[in-house]
Amino acid sequence: MPQHEYFMDLALREAEKALAAGEFPVGCVLVRQGRVVARGRRRNSTGMAVNELDHAEIVALRALAAEEPFPAPGEVVAYATMEPCLMCYAALLLSGVRTFIYGYEDAMGGGLGVELARLSPLYREMQVSITGGVRRDESLRLFRRFFADPANTYWQGSALAAYTLALGEKGESLS
Repeated sequence: MPQHEYFMDLALREAEKALAAGEFPVGCVLVRQGRVVARGRRRNSTGMAVNELDHAEIVALRALAAEEPFPAPGEVVAYATMEPCLMCYAALLLSGVRTFIYGYEDAMGGGLGVELARLSPLYREMQVSITGGVRRDESLRLFRRFFADPANTYWQGSALAAYTLALGEKGESLS
């Protein structure tokens, strides 16, 4: 697990940069053969160009595509501070990612629970590995800071915000 924690630390650094910029604190690193090949952090969750396309995983995939051709399926591991949504999950799968490591569960929009075997043939045969909860407390702290700040309007009042803010109140592990 030390390898997972190391790469999740790098994803957390990306998330911290996003939070410092007033963005939703999701960070992602893509790793191939023990080397970071791309990084991304959430962009445009606030400001004048708000959109749902610039998720950390998509930003990282764009960076990967700009530097090298997409590797063979299974060569890249995705590390993200939050469980990827359906859009990001599908984009990562189609880009050859088969191993997903994340910190904090997305109680509102997480996509990793989708049963690929129930989908169309394109996805049905894909074998994936999913590990959640890596450096969860650190990820949770970033999301709690984001949602606790009234200046951050992205997903304020949502099920995810309520879930995230309630965790510390319930005495969940925040070390």
